[in-house]
Amino acid sequence: MSILKAIVTAIWRIWFYILMALPIIVMLPFLIVFTSSEKFYPQFFVCARIWAKCILYGMGFFPKKKDISNLKDDQSYMFVANHTSIIDIMLMLAVVDHPFVFVGKVELSKIPLFGYFYRRTCILVDRNSQKSRLQVFESAQRRINQGNSICIFPEGGVPEDKSKILTPFKDGAFRLAIDHELAIVPITFHDNKKRFSYTFFSGCPGKMRVKIDPIIPTVGKTQADKRFLKDEAYKTILHELENPSL
Repeated sequence: MSILKAIVTAIWRIWFYILMALPIIVMLPFLIVFTSSEKFYPQFFVCARIWAKCILYGMGFFPKKKDISNLKDDQSYMFVANHTSIIDIMLMLAVVDHPFVFVGKVELSKIPLFGYFYRRTCILVDRNSQKSRLQVFESAQRRINQGNSICIFPEGGVPEDKSKILTPFKDGAFRLAIDHELAIVPITFHDNKKRFSYTFFSGCPGKMRVKIDPIIPTVGKTQADKRFLKDEAYKTILHELENPSL
């Protein structure tokens, strides 16, 4: 990489963090009100989608979505997607208009400004704490009863093995989906790692392809079916990664 390209990339990457903060500052009075109670979550979700789109388009990212899921407005779902970048959060918010709540790692709550609203609106899990994992189920039930869907990145984090395009899924999302009879919606992000990986001097503007596949039903399923559901979601996303449909 040339020195000039490295400088331009560094400025562009720094601009991302500025973009993360600017919409929050502009919408701050609304965000404070909408995060004061869970009953305002639908209004917060609208603000979150605006925030996400400001970042995506401000960075020169252009989502290209293929949605064959046929989701219904009056139902809650379990959204699962592959995870390769911090931009996954913004892209999920931009392409899914069903109000959903992220289940995410507690470490993200330490990010200045963003972390405050993350703590107040997401279901946080400390994977080193058994008590925290159990509390996720209680929190998820409450948020589902409020009419929300749930979103989990089932790989459990960004894969450390850079040679793999998809690592094995953990059980949590599928256990929750069975317990709460949430249909599973597999979502594939094609370009996020290329566009904005965790390597600082990397990335570029461009399109971000997203495929939303048909639901995998869970009604009548038991925990004995957990592995089957997990494998179905995994195979759906892996097939799309290996054979892009858009």
